[in-house]
This record gives sequence, C-alpha cells and structure tokens, in this order.
Amino acid sequence: MGATIVTRPDLSRVVVGGLGITGRALTEALIFREHRVTVVDDRPKSVTALADALGIELVDSKSLTELEKVVSDATAVVASPGIPPHHPLQRIADEQGVPVLSELDVGALWDERPRAAVTGTNGKTTVTELTSRILERSGIKAAAVGNTSTPFVGAIADESNESQVFVVEASSFALHRSRYFQSHAAAWLNLSPDHLDWHGDFESYATAKSKIFQGQQPSDFAIIPHQRDTIAPWLGPVQSQTVTFGLSTGDIHCTEHELIAHGERVIDLADLRLSRPHDCLNACAAVALSLSMGASLQGGREVLSEFAGLAHRMEFVKSVKGVRFFNDSKATTPHATIAGVEGFNAVVLIAGGRNKGLDLTGLAAAKPLLRAVVAIGESSDTVAEIFAGALPVVVSDSMGDAVAQAFRLAEQTKADVVLSPACASFDWYGSYSERGDDFKQIVHRLDPRQVTK
Repeated sequence: MGATIVTRPDLSRVVVGGLGITGRALTEALIFREHRVTVVDDRPKSVTALADALGIELVDSKSLTELEKVVSDATAVVASPGIPPHHPLQRIADEQGVPVLSELDVGALWDERPRAAVTGTNGKTTVTELTSRILERSGIKAAAVGNTSTPFVGAIADESNESQVFVVEASSFALHRSRYFQSHAAAWLNLSPDHLDWHGDFESYATAKSKIFQGQQPSDFAIIPHQRDTIAPWLGPVQSQTVTFGLSTGDIHCTEHELIAHGERVIDLADLRLSRPHDCLNACAAVALSLSMGASLQGGREVLSEFAGLAHRMEFVKSVKGVRFFNDSKATTPHATIAGVEGFNAVVLIAGGRNKGLDLTGLAAAKPLLRAVVAIGESSDTVAEIFAGALPVVVSDSMGDAVAQAFRLAEQTKADVVLSPACASFDWYGSYSERGDDFKQIVHRLDPRQVTK
C-alpha cells in the first residue's frame, strides 16, 4: 500500500482539539498508549465531566494565552473535524511549528491493515457501507469507519475488532489536515461546492478531497467517475491504477438492464431495490472499490440485491392517503437534493436550513420535477425566492407546519413529499439525523383530517 512513511511524528505530548465523538476516541486511544494528552475545547463546561473521568487537562480554547501555553509544550496537535482551519488552534500551532494532524493520520500510523477510502460531496456513507458489506459477504472481515459513528482510531483501539480491512469514509475536514493517511484503494465519487464556510473557498475544498489519493503507488487503485471533468484539475498527482465507474460508461457501469464490472455481469438492475440514477452510481462505485480490495462478484450481487438504503438518505417513511413521504435529511447541498429527487415524477419539496456558504440557486434545476416547495429554516426566504413565480411556495416556521403544508399541497398535485433540505440542520436541530428523526415522527403522527385544505 503506498510508500513507507519515513518520518513519524512525535505523539508523546499531544493537544487534542475538541472532545466530541472523534476527540474522545483520539484521547482514549492516546491515553491507552501512554501518551500525554491535553484537550482544548471551545465549550469546556459541556465536557468537564468527561475530561475529569478521563483524567486529562482541559483548556478553554477561547483563551489565547492558555492555548499558546499548551501548544508550545506539545509535540503534535490533532484537531477534530469540526475545528476549521481559521481556528486559533491551527494558527498558533502553525506559528510555533507544531505539526497539526488528522485523526486519519493517527490511525494510519498505528495500524497497517489494508484500507479502502471513500470521499466525495455526496454518497460517501452509502458507498462506504456497501463496500464494507460486499467485502464481508465475500469472506473478508471489514469495518466501515471514519466519518461515521465509529472513528478510525476508535475501531483500531477496539482490541476485539478482528477486521482484515477498514473502509474509511474520509470527509474533506479530515483530509484537509491529512499528512500520513493513505489507502490501497481510494474512491472519489463526485465534487460540487460544499462546506465553503469551513474551507473558505471551493479550491481549498477540492484540494482537500484530492488528498484521498496521496501516497498511493502503481500497485494501488484510484476509483474515479468516468465523467471526471469536475475533478480532473486535481487528478494530476495520482500515481495508482485508475478504475472508472459511470451510468453508461466506465470499467464498472450500467447498461439499460445490467450492472457490468470489467465486462462481467454483476446484477440485473431489476433486482436492485434502489435503482434511481444516484443509487446506480453508488452501486457501481462500491463494486469498483470492493473488487479492488479482493471482493467477489457474487458478494456484490448478493449485497446489492438486498440493500434498501440508509436512514436519512431518501428513506421511505410512510404513505398517507396515497401521498408518499421520503426523508432525505442527509442532503445538505443543492447537488445532493437534485440527485435525490431525480427519478420521481412529481415532488413537493421541503427545503431550507442553515446555509453552508453555498449558492442555493442551483436548486432551480429541480423545477421540472417539483409541484410545490415548502421553505424552512434560516434560508427559507432564499429558497422561496428561487421558486417564486414558478411554483406554489409556502414558508413554514416549524417542521410540523412544513409537513402539514406539504401534505396539503401533495394531495392537490398528486405528488410525493420529500424532505431534502440542501442545507445544514444547525438552525433548528443538532444534526441532520435529529432533523430526519423529527420529520419521521411528525409524519407518523400526521392526521390528514386535521390538515386544512
């Protein structure tokens, strides 16, 4: 897998930025290996009890004096994904010449088992999960880790984990700081603007994504779209073998009736439980990645025939008086929303939330598939303006009202209701999953008799 790491960073005295899910996993793993750990957090009061339980020093990162003091004594800083490049922790570490690493780096330094990696603006979690399942069905013990509920270092630290392969979902946040992470097979699924509030601009975001291929050698595999125009400017340094995927062309692709891998039939499209265009692309990418890691065509066939999707990703919720409700809360960009509604004939779209610095006007491309729009959250006025005059638009101040309004409009227009916000959830909710769960609960409680016509 790639070149041997020549200079290993000194992890004897580490400052961990943030004590959330990733920060906690990092801290526990570093302590287990008897490294000295100090944690800095913007909201120290919220994690004081946890820090006390771990027996570590906790510093308020809003105090620049304290931050400078702990960083000056550190041999390395490992920042959690939520800490942006413009945070004082990054600036101070850079000024003092202290290396700032990613959680992926630490995991790669500690564990030499084969790794597959997945990045992209959309579809990462689905392809990561599919790849892991295909490997498992092929007799290869695999674990889906990274930008999931299980951090990479957490999986490594689990002594009961007997995985032969790790399938790592690599976010742009983690890749941005990555120096040592590399993988035998890496997939870059797609690229569209996202997280510009964190990265600052599209160039920085795309550059971070491109690091998925860093360190790869000619014996490794780079999985990329056959139609690669959007990522082509960042593919220059790739040294590995290229495997392409696409809807109608590529090493792994779909014909009108079949999914084909390297000239061999994998599965009939009629046997897929999910077969919208983005579903087929995800399936092709997962087959490409898993085959590169030694999986079998039979393993791919069995998993794809069973896979019914993941929560909050175009998840069917319920049908009420003929109106179907779908939860696509994970769609936090216009590109994801447009991809999600493709394949529907008529949709009442619930969209809006906290914008991540993106141009939401791209949502207009979905107009031919929409019958009405219910705008929600901080960006509701922007969403409403995009569709004003072209479609019926309603602005709602709660998810409950949004569901009721969408149901009323869907009955009138014989459409499906899709929550696909194209925005982050942090105006009303703590996460996209919390937003999706609330939507599902409201739909299950919906009484059509109480909805005003």
